[in-house]
Amino acid sequence: MKPDSLIYVAGHRGLVGSAIVRRLGAAGFTNLLLRTHQETDLANQASVEQLFADHRPEYVFLAAARVGGILANDTRPAEFLKENLAIQTNVIDAAYRHGTRKLLFLGSSCIYPKNAPQPMREDCLLTGPLEPTNEWYAIAKIAGLKMCQAYRRQYGFNAISAMPTNLYGPGDNFNLKGSHVLPALICKFHEAREQGACEAEIWGTGTPHREFLHVDDLADACLFLMERYDGEHWVNVGSGSEISISELVSLVAGIIGYRGAVRFNTAMPDGTSRKLLDISKLRALGWNPTIPLESGIQQTYNWYLQHRDSLRI
Repeated sequence: MKPDSLIYVAGHRGLVGSAIVRRLGAAGFTNLLLRTHQETDLANQASVEQLFADHRPEYVFLAAARVGGILANDTRPAEFLKENLAIQTNVIDAAYRHGTRKLLFLGSSCIYPKNAPQPMREDCLLTGPLEPTNEWYAIAKIAGLKMCQAYRRQYGFNAISAMPTNLYGPGDNFNLKGSHVLPALICKFHEAREQGACEAEIWGTGTPHREFLHVDDLADACLFLMERYDGEHWVNVGSGSEISISELVSLVAGIIGYRGAVRFNTAMPDGTSRKLLDISKLRALGWNPTIPLESGIQQTYNWYLQHRDSLRI
């Protein structure tokens, strides 16, 4: 990409999109095409068609998606399937037809089977059943990366896909009705400390293991791949390390300063027992994460404190 290339970041207000915008700015890319949902409804084909016909961006980062944690996925499966299919179909097709040079599609590690061998390699896709609590989102994301492959094979469109692990960082969703585990823990422990609560409830048993990647590391990997990777197959993006939920609970509680008890509600779902990505392919290309989990959580909590009054919690 050249410094003056027109770059469209779809979903620039979200966790991932805003991080990509920050990373592009730091790298000297200033010719960015950014549109809110009110300006361009990505689930609406005509709206997306108008955007690409008017501006013809050279590069596209497709970070827009309907996302959420276990509760949101489990209670709104139709929304997660329909909206994600519509967004990615509209954007990928319009990008191809209007001459975009390259598109990067953001998938998710939930595309891999529930009982996939750990750490999960890219080639374990479609080798077993998905995790039931988020299979609708996973199916949509699988369709997106396969669409990128199909447009490459049939039309020669340079579309690549990156599969990130669990993400966190500034701009995350702290609404307990739709948030992922790490921002949910930050919100719960902060409120418990502020209210002087003697106990905080955490869903599940605490035994599952999860991998976490700071969103600024993901943004750096996305720019790296956009500039240096042109392969047909998707690339895992993760931190390469994992932590149990119970260990994460202790870490977050310590950072926030919550000293009360923790009660694990074992009647609530755990999700997949272990989910660690094999990132050897990305490391072989020359990229590695740089933000340690503890300092990343501290940074995220600082952001939460600064923006809490404006968040819909």
